[in-house]
Amino acid sequence: MNEWISVYQAANSLEAHTLKGSLEVSGIRVQLQGEALSGALGELPANAVEVTLLVRAQDLEQAQLILEPYRRGAGPAWYCRRCGEHNAGSFETCWQCGHEADTTE
Repeated sequence: MNEWISVYQAANSLEAHTLKGSLEVSGIRVQLQGEALSGALGELPANAVEVTLLVRAQDLEQAQLILEPYRRGAGPAWYCRRCGEHNAGSFETCWQCGHEADTTE
């Protein structure tokens, strides 16, 4: 049961790596497919450079649960208290410094 299954289609490499990190922190191994195509941007249709996140079949359910808040676009945008960086509401940690979002606001 070592089959890899698509769990998410990221719009670009940055989104793919951000989500890959979120899954790996939870112990889920992730492979990225299509990342090398981003170098051809401009010569390929925009949807051809999407990056697919693949997880092992046994991790699919857990990966879907982890990605669900991101898919919903959970919460409003927020500013990091540590570095002041603006973060999308779907981020639980600051993309700049890694500080966790203050959930008391």
